[in-house]
Amino acid sequence: MNTSNEELDIINTILEYCESGTTHLEPETMLNPVTHYTDPDRLKQEIDTLFRKFPIIVGHREQLKEPGEYFTHKDTGIPILVTRNRAGELNAFVNVCRHRGALVVNEPCGKANTFSCPYHGWTYDLDGHFRGMRQAAGFGEIDKATHGLVQLPAFERFGLIWVRPSPSEAAIDIDAWLTPMAEQLGSLGLESHTIYREWSLKRDMNWRIALEGFQENYHFCSAHKNTACSSYLDNQSVFLDKYPHFRHAVPLAKITEQKDMAPATRDYRPYFMTQNYLFPCNFVQAMTDHVYIHTIIPTGPESCVFKCMMLIPEPAVTEKAKKYWEANYEGVRKVFNEDFEIGEGIQKGFAAGVNTNFTFGRYEAGLHLAQKAMEDALEGKLEVSSAIR
Repeated sequence: MNTSNEELDIINTILEYCESGTTHLEPETMLNPVTHYTDPDRLKQEIDTLFRKFPIIVGHREQLKEPGEYFTHKDTGIPILVTRNRAGELNAFVNVCRHRGALVVNEPCGKANTFSCPYHGWTYDLDGHFRGMRQAAGFGEIDKATHGLVQLPAFERFGLIWVRPSPSEAAIDIDAWLTPMAEQLGSLGLESHTIYREWSLKRDMNWRIALEGFQENYHFCSAHKNTACSSYLDNQSVFLDKYPHFRHAVPLAKITEQKDMAPATRDYRPYFMTQNYLFPCNFVQAMTDHVYIHTIIPTGPESCVFKCMMLIPEPAVTEKAKKYWEANYEGVRKVFNEDFEIGEGIQKGFAAGVNTNFTFGRYEAGLHLAQKAMEDALEGKLEVSSAIR
C-alpha cells in the first residue's frame, strides 16, 4: 500500500462527507456564455492558444521502445512526427517536407532509419536533419542546415509523451509545468504499463462539451443511472486545485468500509477513480487497477475528436486476463458513449437559442477550475513557463 498524505486527507474528507451528508462546494455558481461553445472566433482563439502553445499528451513510451520507431499524429491540425533517435532521445517534428510541403510520413506508425518524402524523395534523418535529395544538381547550392524538419518541443515524463504543436524559441520547463501533478502521476507507474487498446472517435459537438463531461460527477446518477452510478457515491467527491490542472477524486460506494480503519491502514487506490485533468485537453483517469489517457481536440465549431489509450499493468497473455480487460474496455466505452450522446444533444440544442449562459453549479468544481485556467491562457496570463503560482 502506497497511500500518500494527500490521499489520506482525501479519504478522511470523503468519510466526513458521508457522515454529514455534504460534498465539495465552490463558493458561488459560475455563468459560462454559450458563445464560448458556438462562436467560430472563440474557437480560433482556443486553437491558436490552447492547442499551439501548450504541451499535449500524444502517446506512451511503449510506442517508441527502440531507436527508429515512430508514430504520427494529425488531430490538432498540425501534422506531427514523433520518433526516437539512435541515442534513444525523443524527437518531434512538423511532418511536412521542406521542399513542397508534402507529408513526409503517411503511416500511423513504424520503424525507419531515415524518412523520405513520398513526393520527390527528399530525405531526413532521425534528428530531422536534411540528408539529401534526388538529382541535387537542379537545385544549386542548398543550405542543408536550414532545410531540416521543423522541430517541436517534445518531452517524455511518467511514461507519457507530450508535444507542443508549434515551435518554441524559448526552452519549455516541462517539469515545472507538471510539478503540481507530479506526485499523483509518479505514483501510477505508467512507465511500466502497456497499451491494451487505443481508439479515436469523431463526435458532433464542440470540444468543450466533451471535455466538461469528465470534469464533474454530478451527472453520474442521471446520465449513467444504469451503468456507473451504482459503483460510486452520488455526487460526493473531492476536487484539488493543481492550477492549471486539477485532481478529482471520485470514491467508490464501498469507501465507507474504511470508516473504522486506523488512518495509517487506509488505502486509496482500490477505493477511488481519479480524474487527473492536465491542462488544456488531457485526462489521466486512474481506475483501481488500470488507467485511461483521454485527449479531446476540436476539429470545428461543432465537432471534436476523442482519443483514448487504455493502459494496463502488464500484457494480457492468459484468456482470463484478456476476458477481464476486455470487459473493462467494453464497460468504459459504454459509459463514455452515454456522455457523448448527451453532448451531441446539447450541440443540437444550441439552434434553439434558449440559453444565453450555462450555469456551473457549486458541485461542479472542475468546470470552474478549468474555465479559470482557460480564460487565463486566452488572456495571456498563463504560459507554460509561468505555470506555478
